[in-house]
Amino acid sequence: MAAIDFGVGTLSEEEHGRQLRRAIVASTIGTAIEWYDFFLYSTVTGLVFARLFFPRSEPLVGTLEAFAIYAVGFLARPVGAAIFGHYGDRVGRKSTLIATLMLMGIATFLVGLVPTYESIGIWGAIILTVLRFVQGVGVGGEWGGSVLLSMEWARTSNHRGFIASWPQFGVPCGLFLANLAVLAFSWLSGDQFLTWGWRVPFLLSLVLVAIGLWIRLGIMETPIFRRLVAENKVERAPMLEVVRRQPREILLCALLRMAEQAPFYIFTAFVFAYGVGTLKVSRDFLLVAVLAGSILSFVSIPLFGHISDLIGRRRMYMIGAAATGAFGFIYFGMLNTGSAAMIFLAIVISLVPHDMMYGPQAALIAESFTGRLRYSGASLGYQLASVIAGGPAPLIAAWLFAKYGTAYAISFYILACAVLSLIATALMTDYTGKDIEGEYE
Repeated sequence: MAAIDFGVGTLSEEEHGRQLRRAIVASTIGTAIEWYDFFLYSTVTGLVFARLFFPRSEPLVGTLEAFAIYAVGFLARPVGAAIFGHYGDRVGRKSTLIATLMLMGIATFLVGLVPTYESIGIWGAIILTVLRFVQGVGVGGEWGGSVLLSMEWARTSNHRGFIASWPQFGVPCGLFLANLAVLAFSWLSGDQFLTWGWRVPFLLSLVLVAIGLWIRLGIMETPIFRRLVAENKVERAPMLEVVRRQPREILLCALLRMAEQAPFYIFTAFVFAYGVGTLKVSRDFLLVAVLAGSILSFVSIPLFGHISDLIGRRRMYMIGAAATGAFGFIYFGMLNTGSAAMIFLAIVISLVPHDMMYGPQAALIAESFTGRLRYSGASLGYQLASVIAGGPAPLIAAWLFAKYGTAYAISFYILACAVLSLIATALMTDYTGKDIEGEYE
């Protein structure tokens, strides 16, 4: 049976395959738990926080204030990328991922204990802001490690898009779990949802974190990182080195995410404020629709990751960016019909154009950086988009709607994001099917 060089020894093909499967499972489940934490906050922001932590503001102002705290988590994500990217390239993918999971879980649990404005005034919003920042730091370090933990176990260069898409699969899983938890406790608590029902999903985070830690502790470090250690190629300051050597790739990785990330948070976070406040549909109806959309993503994300292995990462991504730019107008047109069926359908299919990009995105970004700088470079490029795309997106959407009085203003914003992504992606180098370990040495 063939043996695989492991840096400090060899693994049989059978054992390598077993470790690959375990790494994919550990990455996907751990990522799902972390995104459950992050999306839980996103979902509750539009439903709860404006009323409980900014009760003296006008409804629209309160929503803007709540989304401003929501955006803090995105501002923190590049900080997390810098911190954990450094340690991921210095001490390994596995141990760094354990740290990010613990940090995220503890912060989310504490959100469920924060007193409201009625109890401690503005201090409730301040504590929320601090915890949201900690959440952002944790998720900022999570993505790069989870993708590398899977991708760096790939046995050939022909399936990296499909393998790296599985940690991306954790996003719809987390979205599904977060919306399911809020829906369940909305039903159980009834008119007490604003009193205690919204808190329980946050408190349950500790249980999920315990499960995630148990899974991640049982996996091995990736062959590529082990080889870097064995050959004494670990960088002393990987974050500084990748900024010096590959600034172009970092910038392009951030810009190519504009069409993916900004619309995603409009479709999954802003829609709650718009649906309840403007369309006058129930929160439970919106939660079920987003749940259905996340289930569809269970299939579409790995599917488009696989297609990128066949037609090329860059081509698949550009198709998705173009589709998203056009869909922004279709989406709000369907919502504004007022028909329950059309609103439901619009929300369900809204994630498909997103998934056309999100499936191949992990490999497209990670392949752009050399192994010894990959955690730092991929994390920083990926998370910088949070500052310009994901974080401000719901806030910009709320502002555009307030200023122009039409949701189609938001559609033009989505189109502008798509154009930026198309330009950035066209300038990227496509490493589909190529050996990436010797590309930059």
